[in-house]
Amino acid sequence: MHSWTDTLRFAFQPVVNLTTGGVAGLEILARPETGDILAEARRDPELDRALAVLAVRTALRRETLLPLHVNVFAGTLADLGGLTSLHDAVREAGRLPWEVTVDVGPPYTHVPQPALLEAVSALRDQGFRIGADGVGDGDVPLRLLTDLAPDLVKLDASLLGRPAAVRAMRTLCEELGALLAVEGVETEAQCAAALAAGAQLAQGHLFAPPARLPAADVYVPPRSPGVLPRPRSGPSVREFVRPAALLPVTASAGQVRALLTGAPEVSGVLLVDRAGVPVRSVHRSRFLLSMSGRYGHALYADRPAAKLGDPPRTVGIDATAWEVLDVVAVGDRDRTSDDVAVVDRGGRCVGVVRLADLVRALAESRVEEAAGLNPLTRLPGSDAITGEADRRIADGRTVTLSWLDVDHFKQVNDGAGFAAGDELIRSVGRVLQRAADDAARVGHIGGDDFLVLADPDGLGPLAAAVLDASWSAGGRPVTLSLATVVCAPGSVTDHREAAACLAPLKKAAKALRGASWVLGRAGVPGYEVLRGVTDGGGVGEAGAEGAEGQREGQGWGRERGERVTPVVAGPEAGVVGAG
Repeated sequence: MHSWTDTLRFAFQPVVNLTTGGVAGLEILARPETGDILAEARRDPELDRALAVLAVRTALRRETLLPLHVNVFAGTLADLGGLTSLHDAVREAGRLPWEVTVDVGPPYTHVPQPALLEAVSALRDQGFRIGADGVGDGDVPLRLLTDLAPDLVKLDASLLGRPAAVRAMRTLCEELGALLAVEGVETEAQCAAALAAGAQLAQGHLFAPPARLPAADVYVPPRSPGVLPRPRSGPSVREFVRPAALLPVTASAGQVRALLTGAPEVSGVLLVDRAGVPVRSVHRSRFLLSMSGRYGHALYADRPAAKLGDPPRTVGIDATAWEVLDVVAVGDRDRTSDDVAVVDRGGRCVGVVRLADLVRALAESRVEEAAGLNPLTRLPGSDAITGEADRRIADGRTVTLSWLDVDHFKQVNDGAGFAAGDELIRSVGRVLQRAADDAARVGHIGGDDFLVLADPDGLGPLAAAVLDASWSAGGRPVTLSLATVVCAPGSVTDHREAAACLAPLKKAAKALRGASWVLGRAGVPGYEVLRGVTDGGGVGEAGAEGAEGQREGQGWGRERGERVTPVVAGPEAGVVGAG
């Protein structure tokens, strides 16, 4: 009598790290020759559990060292309360549970949530990692997703057409301490969109289709400059995590040697305790050199490998690439090539980072940054500012975008010469940089135009620094115009809409005489004149009807509608050519 296992095969699909281009794990997919066994497993929890166990045993027979992803329906976990047999299968094969991610998949409808959460907690106690599968295309409630607190969220590629939703999910993942993966990626455009939205992992036919044997190579499109958002403090270590070769701390030197000789791509082995916390780090070259010396094998083969290891170098999953370099820089110089273990908030190893990956990425980021700097002021161009604006908008923050320029700059150049004009622009840029707080971003978008992104609280001192100064070029007095749009959460969807709101404010500021500042709010008609004189000789009036109190608590020091005369400061830093 034939069993359902006789016609069942499994395929492997790589999960790709979008930054390093390496394979971060393998998802095991059931591929029956006949029938729809997944539909049966959805109705039969025992069958679904048997499938998960068989999938892991099949993968372990392939002798791959990569982390594994096994699929289980949410209803199965709620009904069975855990997967003890899966834990036993992993341990029997000599692998560690934290090398396996259980991808919990839909449907979630009618699944008792308390029972599901209890089962997930049991899996975590056994050492497994948890993935939330089918997000965006399934029926997982958002509240349940946050309660699950998964280590990985798998987002359906269909959501890439809604970048704001993907960025919002990336923000949620950061709050949960989870990685974001996009599955079903079929085209290079989808891959670029996943990168731009901040996804760290992806899988799909673009990289490699499911295959009976784990793929040795995957295709990852070359990354276009500036596609991946990079925080100011440096790229996150999450972008560079590679799978770690793990063995129990009790492993013998002979076991480590067998692992290293059978996997030439492995640069080192981490010895971990029962909780998955790194205890010792075994460097490939130093270990094999000790084992290959005279009597080395006889001396060490049966002894604990920990005797030939070093204390591990570790960083948290929330660290930046620069912090990893700080860890590498401390200690013995002969350990600079050691892998650095990346640990989660419980101290459990989630992978390793290699120094070569970090140096390459940081060098590329510096080249990209330098290419985007304005040669006159060495300030970033508009792409850097607008990219940061989009991230803040996606994060639901209030965005304050300002446009500053020199009044009648062509006349300045024609009258004082281009050298005096250039020096004026450099001086304005220096004052803006000095006045900007940590949350502000200053860009030079060309000519005499500057773009400033700041928090509302930080804009007042910055505006005062440039508008209160007495500017001149070649002995000719010069004034500046500033236009600001405050975009409350939900008022704009991206920087393009913010720029469209800013354009008429800039026109209004240029229509005033003297140092001028006009402020408006996205979605609110009218504007306020905070500084400037009308052509008729009067002082500019606030024009924002119904916008009372919009600057309350922002420290700008002026009430709505106050008549303000332009301030002419004495000779201060930033004045050019003053006699």
